[in-house]
Amino acid sequence: MVGASAPPAGKPQPKVMAFVLPQFHRIPENDRWWGEGFTEWTNVRKATPLYPGHLQPRVPAEGRYYDMLDPAAHDWQAALAQQHGLYGFCYYHYWFAGRQLLEKPLEMLLERGKPDMPFCLSWANESWTRAWDGGDREVLMAQDYGDSADWARHFDYLLTAFRDPRYVRVDGKPVFLIYRSASIAVRAEMLALWRQLAQRAGLPGLHVVSMLTGFDVDPRPELFDAFAEFEPMYTIRYGLPYWHRKREKWINRFNRAAWRVAGRAFQPLQSYDYGSLWRAAAARPLPARHYGGAFLDWDNSPRRGLERSLIMRGFDRAAFSAGLHSQLRKAAATGSEFVFVNAWNEWAEGSYFEPDTARGTFFLDTLRAATSAIKRPGTAE
Repeated sequence: MVGASAPPAGKPQPKVMAFVLPQFHRIPENDRWWGEGFTEWTNVRKATPLYPGHLQPRVPAEGRYYDMLDPAAHDWQAALAQQHGLYGFCYYHYWFAGRQLLEKPLEMLLERGKPDMPFCLSWANESWTRAWDGGDREVLMAQDYGDSADWARHFDYLLTAFRDPRYVRVDGKPVFLIYRSASIAVRAEMLALWRQLAQRAGLPGLHVVSMLTGFDVDPRPELFDAFAEFEPMYTIRYGLPYWHRKREKWINRFNRAAWRVAGRAFQPLQSYDYGSLWRAAAARPLPARHYGGAFLDWDNSPRRGLERSLIMRGFDRAAFSAGLHSQLRKAAATGSEFVFVNAWNEWAEGSYFEPDTARGTFFLDTLRAATSAIKRPGTAE
């Protein structure tokens, strides 16, 4: 394979950011909705293999079932990330017209002023449901965007984070991601107000990023400064050739039919081939104003069970390494400032950098190799 090259003169080295899920601590709402003591670890611990060779449960190395209200957990995460080439964390933020969920880890991060790790926020602006997918079944906390007073109150809350010296910026502007921007009917008015409030607060503006997911792409690109490709969902929805889609459809149909006949699963009932998906993502050009994405693995069966889960087939270390190197090279060649990785700690979706008992520090070691290679001209892979 051709060696990685340093970013072209005048273009920044891409910064690798990883999404962070804060649901590793108790909150009253989860106690009420899911049972006393529920955290994300609850689903992770109770997972079982659903077919031969299924890697479940996923077990943290050294039994590190941490609590994100423990400062030591934040310090450990930051140290581990920085040692392996990760630039920063992108924490999910949950706001429902003034009501919040899972906000305490971020507030603790701001109050402590530690760890010294760059971070930004991604507004996960979905309703919370029992379906775990932002759908409309059994809504637990509905998403409501309110009016201008609500938007101003939301901005005032975010301003504390935006002013933090660790907060990630582009041209001095705080970076703020929105997961489903197209679902916000009032987004033009809301973003206009936010940009005005940012100026009044002494900021040079905001760098607002619309996330490209498995949902509809926002039809108003002029409202945003950039777009972040959220993998593997963006490639599954928009990046697969026709023949690939047909092949996966028939494989999934066959596996479901075999499950019905035999009364047990021999393969995941809904899946994609890991290596093929990564090759499709890596081969896609990176348009202007896009931040490329990466994923580690995917298996959300701990949350959704056999029938409704999506699982990757044929995990391939070489495919991950080649794909991550490719995404960094594309970002360097185009001057794209970030690559967003899904994820730092999505244990119940099978996508996490944190070490486990099955793969150890493989993902972290590969990240360190990839970020080191992009700094050195002519480095062989």
